[in-house]
Amino acid sequence: MERVLSLILICLFGFFNNSAQDNACFRPQLPENVETEGLQRFFNPGAELALSCKKGYTPISGPRKIVCAASGQWTQTKYKCIPKHCPYPDDLSNGEVEYEETVYQSIINYTCHEGYVMTGASSAECLANGTWSTPAPQCTAVTCGLAPIPLNGMIVYDRIVRGNTTDFGVGVTYKCHLPYAVIGEARAECTASGHWTKTPECQVVTCPPPEDIDRGYMSVSEQGDFYFMDTVRYGCNGDYVLEGSLEVVCQQNGNWSEKPSCMAPCSVDIQKARVLYKGRKIWIKDLDPKKILHREMISVFCMDKTRKCGYAVPTQCTDGKLIIPECFEEPRGADYILRSSSLPSEIQQC
Repeated sequence: MERVLSLILICLFGFFNNSAQDNACFRPQLPENVETEGLQRFFNPGAELALSCKKGYTPISGPRKIVCAASGQWTQTKYKCIPKHCPYPDDLSNGEVEYEETVYQSIINYTCHEGYVMTGASSAECLANGTWSTPAPQCTAVTCGLAPIPLNGMIVYDRIVRGNTTDFGVGVTYKCHLPYAVIGEARAECTASGHWTKTPECQVVTCPPPEDIDRGYMSVSEQGDFYFMDTVRYGCNGDYVLEGSLEVVCQQNGNWSEKPSCMAPCSVDIQKARVLYKGRKIWIKDLDPKKILHREMISVFCMDKTRKCGYAVPTQCTDGKLIIPECFEEPRGADYILRSSSLPSEIQQC
């Protein structure tokens, strides 16, 4: 009998307990990054829950609480939490700043340009309080000592240097005291390793005696020693024209710079005509001597038979060669003497 009564009481208790839970609210499903206190599973109608943002997040809308309704459902809320923002990082002088976002748990990576060394942390994280975990680092230039000076030489810095150190990227130009010449690269610079590139040497450089040029002469006749940067001048005989540099120089490789040449004048093989020379129309008999110098221009006159007019065609002397344009026709003697006014040079020009 007692056993039967116990079973009846247990069933009644379960019935009333289930009836109470039918109107109760389960623990709510909260929006992302939203939390509430307590671990309770069921809540009676009228119960209230205060909402808050997780660490590192901040609210943007309300209300900030929900209520268990008689229907067993929680009231609706638009309460949202977004990540906190850290300040945008400044540019890194002589370096780069890489990041995608500046919100909670975002990472900034810092790198320095070649030749610069980082002082400080190479990365920072946006913390829950909206600040970066570490301040921005600094990129300072690698330094070298002063550039070594070769024996019998000197150096010229690209910019003013103070003290006994130079920064990465500073360059120098090497020069040697005559008659020494730079053997090797005449430029050097402070590298990212903190060392200078290779220093050249200063050595005495001599050149063999200079050679004569055809149809010309040199400014020296004695056969002595010629050293780096010594010069020799050349000239041409008579009507020959110097082509190239008037002066040759003993170079640091022990050779002379390129010699000039003496270029020949050109004979003007025309017997009867009027030509255009140095801006003037002259009869060929008045061209005395009947030749022009190398690179000079002379124009002959040709006839446009269709339009019955004349036109000038220039030609240039090139080392003794003067090509007469094919359109030029030398007049017959009678036409040249008696009817010169009909020549292409005398009639209306095209």
